[in-house]
This record gives sequence, structure tokens and C-alpha cells, in this order.
Amino acid sequence: MKIAVIDGKGGGIGKSIVEKLRNSNNKNLEIIGLGTNSQATSAMLKGGANGGATGENAIVWMSQQVDIIVGPMAIIAANSMMGEVTAKMAESIASSSAKKILLPTSQCNIDIVGVEDLQLKELIDRIIKHI
Repeated sequence: MKIAVIDGKGGGIGKSIVEKLRNSNNKNLEIIGLGTNSQATSAMLKGGANGGATGENAIVWMSQQVDIIVGPMAIIAANSMMGEVTAKMAESIASSSAKKILLPTSQCNIDIVGVEDLQLKELIDRIIKHI
């Protein structure tokens, strides 16, 4: 199973997800860290991603090549993460046939009504269990 973990800014969320996926002992996972910037990609590679790539073209291309896309909700909102997520990135991720597992963080000024207010650690644990 090929999983893309997408993150931006400092890559801390993506790195945490990659580390937990790597520690889940599921040997059938190929984890690809896709960063909106090189710092985010580097963090995910340090977390144990099998490979990584940076920027709009890499995210647009790879979002069509994977089985699962994981990341904060901001990855499907154009101009989120301080403008790092382009409209082309958001559209490509949202329209990908890959299953999307998104963290309901409020980084992009979108709140999902009815979602529990959980700590980031608990949300990441739930992602790992879901996968």
C-alpha cells in the first residue's frame, strides 16, 4: 500500500504521522513524504518516509499515484498554510481517487461541526488505527 503524507510549514504533523506509521509494524506500507516546502519534506524523511518530494508538481503528480493521502485538512483548501497550498495542489488532492484521511485542524479557518476537539496526538493515533 502506497501512502502519501502531505504537510507544509515545519512538517511537524507529517513527521509525527510518518513516525507512527513506521512504528505500526505494517511492512506493506510505502510511505512518501510530500512537502509544500523542503523543510516539511526533510522532516518527514527524518521521520522514516521511504521517499520524499517537494512542491506543487510533486504533490499534484504523486496525489494521483497513491492509495491513501494523509495530512491536515488544510491540504484540500487553496491558499492555506500561509499560502503554501496552491489551488492546483488542493484540487489535485481533493479529486484524487486515493482515500483521504484528514486531520481536522483549524489551520485553514475551517471548522467541522460535530467533530470532537481532540489533542493532535490522539488524532494521529486514530489515523494510524484507521489505516
